[in-house]
Amino acid sequence: MPETILVFDSGLGGNTVLREIVKLRPGARYVYVADDAYFPYGQHTEAEIVARVVPLIGELIEAHNPNLAVIACNTASTLVMDRLRDTYDLPFVGTVPAIKPACASSRTRRVSVLGTKGTVQREYTKKLIADFAQGCDVKLIGAGNLAALAEAALKGERVDDRDILAEIAPCFADGGTRTDTVVLACTHYPLLLDRFIALAPWPVDWIDPAPAIARRVSDLLGAPSTSEPQAAQIVFTSGEPPSATLSKALGPFFGASVLA
Repeated sequence: MPETILVFDSGLGGNTVLREIVKLRPGARYVYVADDAYFPYGQHTEAEIVARVVPLIGELIEAHNPNLAVIACNTASTLVMDRLRDTYDLPFVGTVPAIKPACASSRTRRVSVLGTKGTVQREYTKKLIADFAQGCDVKLIGAGNLAALAEAALKGERVDDRDILAEIAPCFADGGTRTDTVVLACTHYPLLLDRFIALAPWPVDWIDPAPAIARRVSDLLGAPSTSEPQAAQIVFTSGEPPSATLSKALGPFFGASVLA
């Protein structure tokens, strides 16, 4: 029987992670859950997010019986991973800012971490810098509107370049040596990567953790199924079905799987 992989995010950004997992495990059955009823998580306190996500994941495990769950959200992952692993007998893979590989690869030793305001303020993120900065100057950038802009763009709404540039401009420091690496510390942000590249004042390496997350998922599950792609499911916690436009936009993230 094909394995079932649950991918959870506050909204639609986790599809950037799902896309990389599907490349490695095309025969799996995928259940993507967007907690749109609570989006964006940045509007809620840490305690509220924990109280929301931990029982919700339990309900999703009971409903879909996954072999593994991916928390494709930096905000949630920095808060609930230990609690989830202590509560449920299931492998979990989280998403945290890719500070270690970014600092290891930076040539100018100037790195920016672009995340939500909540993610960049967390002690978890600051500890990653303390542990893995390797002498780099790491700048934390809290983008207040970028996740919402990414969701809007994915849904086919018009998003102005000026609004995107206002969010990413603080990443670029130029004082003798320039920033050369930007960590995408929110799974929504790769949805706008082409726009970032076009708008950037100079070229940088944009570090997307999704491929590494996919490799970790595959390592935990072992040899992939040789089954044909399975029907995939998208669940919105609001209960609202996706529009035809959104369903069409999301289809490519699921590879050859057919959305049920």
